[in-house]
Amino acid sequence: MCGINGVFHYHGSAKKEGELKKMNQVLAYRGPDAEGVFEDQQIELGHRRLSIIDLSESANQPIISSDGNWVIVFNGEIYNYADIKKQLPEYPFKTQGDTEVVLAAFQKWGEHSLRLLNGIFSFAIWNKITKQLFIARDRLGVKPLYYFSSNEVFMFSSSIKAILSTGRSKNKISKSGLVDFLRYQTVHAPATIISDIYVLMPGTFAYISEEENFQPEQYWSLTNSTKKSSNNKLEIIKTVREQVEKSVSMQLVSDAPFGAFLSGGIDSSILVGVMASQRSQPVDTFSVVFKEDKFSEGKYAELVAKKFNTRHHEIELSVEAFRDLIPEALTSMDHPSGDGPNTYVVSKKTHDAGIKMALTGLGGDELFCGYSIFNQIKQISSKKWLRSFPVYARRPLASMYRNLKGTVAADKIASVMSLAEFDTENIYEYYRRVFNEKQIQHLLKNNDKVPVSVFHLVKEQVGYNQPGWNLPLMSRVSVAEMSTYMQNVLLRDADQMGMANSLELRVPFLDHELVELALGISDGLKSGGIPKKLLVESFQDILPQEVWNREKMGFVLPYEIWMKNDLKTFCEERLNWLGNTPYFNEQTLTKYWNLFLNGNKMVTWSRIWTLVVLSNWMKENNVN
Repeated sequence: MCGINGVFHYHGSAKKEGELKKMNQVLAYRGPDAEGVFEDQQIELGHRRLSIIDLSESANQPIISSDGNWVIVFNGEIYNYADIKKQLPEYPFKTQGDTEVVLAAFQKWGEHSLRLLNGIFSFAIWNKITKQLFIARDRLGVKPLYYFSSNEVFMFSSSIKAILSTGRSKNKISKSGLVDFLRYQTVHAPATIISDIYVLMPGTFAYISEEENFQPEQYWSLTNSTKKSSNNKLEIIKTVREQVEKSVSMQLVSDAPFGAFLSGGIDSSILVGVMASQRSQPVDTFSVVFKEDKFSEGKYAELVAKKFNTRHHEIELSVEAFRDLIPEALTSMDHPSGDGPNTYVVSKKTHDAGIKMALTGLGGDELFCGYSIFNQIKQISSKKWLRSFPVYARRPLASMYRNLKGTVAADKIASVMSLAEFDTENIYEYYRRVFNEKQIQHLLKNNDKVPVSVFHLVKEQVGYNQPGWNLPLMSRVSVAEMSTYMQNVLLRDADQMGMANSLELRVPFLDHELVELALGISDGLKSGGIPKKLLVESFQDILPQEVWNREKMGFVLPYEIWMKNDLKTFCEERLNWLGNTPYFNEQTLTKYWNLFLNGNKMVTWSRIWTLVVLSNWMKENNVN
């Protein structure tokens, strides 16, 4: 796991002295073990290394091919690199790692080699003969790849901050990105919060040269490889289990110390159980626990750790200690996000224990119906009788319900009740909302209408019809979750918060073969009764009942109390700063802050926190 940078110069444009070095310095936290640079007439490639596979110096990057004509910088891990290497017996490998295998595979098969790779990655390959640059990103978007393009250069990096450090970007907020952030606490790819910096979409690649315009092409999507699954329950349970076990086995490849995050929930407990069954040595597991029982899942994590005889590390924090780490976590954000400090804390403590790589349960909820949103959309979709009432008749009832309840949840339900259609893409966009449209209009000085990114992303994905069948409803919700919230919040936070502590996080539930399998399974087998029904049934013999037969807790902390007390000044300073920017209405910010302080249910802590995070990020990165 590493950080990569690169600058391709169009038309012989002049290089800026020290530009690539500055970008590499920004990425030092992603790769503290080694640094490398390659320069040619039109290209500069930079690399920072976190050594996980083949710890020798010979595996430092950039790596040049055996014939001297190709150069690669790579970020990520290829879990099946040994199998691919066997298909390249003619190549004179000099290293024992995965990066050189990717380079050799690309030399032989070109862009088609991407379909062979099982892993998480973003990389760039330079052809010294054709003067052509190739960039690519993994299927699910686990590893980031940001880019900036002008008439002079095409620039890419694992970090937005690295690109900003060069001074090439205008450092200005994207107005559409700002609205997106207020709606969903993030900005959805391919856009970012910066107007002229973008992110390569998951499952895509692109060529850059003097002759070719930058035009990303897709080699994989969430739905184009999914096939209708068997309805034989026992067969499906067996297949799901085998695929999870295979994924974990592949992702345990490491030459550096590793472990697993163990929350005591279903997903992490399954991963730890599978890891324990595949290893002769005890697994190192890590949990953040709190003295206050209402915030802690420690007893469940300890139960699982004892069952599988792990070397369990309880990271005991007071809520005050966690609170004190929040400013440090915010400073580490490469792109603003309304979430993330929890991942930062557990990553920091895991790295402090000498671990370089950890497995996480991210993806289990999205694939196997772990969130309440799955049942909510299922219930609304089943109420076909609502469509018999015209929209103009439903809207007054929705308004009455909204005003009667006066909560965020009621506002979302009322918005859905007013819809003309109850398709997944129409319903889903409201459930992940932070601020509603009326609130955003009041917050911003410029009220230009901005298309709803989530609606268009979901429609593009779940509107896909494979010949002969449609995706089941629960799978449509899974695709919506994975292509929006998971990719642009959870995975972004996992990468930026893990790598801020030089810790690689792997996600076995997002193995693309497991994803393709799960999305093809019928609703009846996957949902109903208990959360993540199919996943629990697949591992019920190893899961303690106390783990799966309890209410989902999540990582809940007293943010509201902190923001009204210990963090009050911290929040007020940042809201005041935001009010002085040309984008926000200062009076509205003050109004919402006071409503929050007075306990108004429509202005919850998470909405105010989104504004605080945005302000903190803009200020620290000199963005206006």
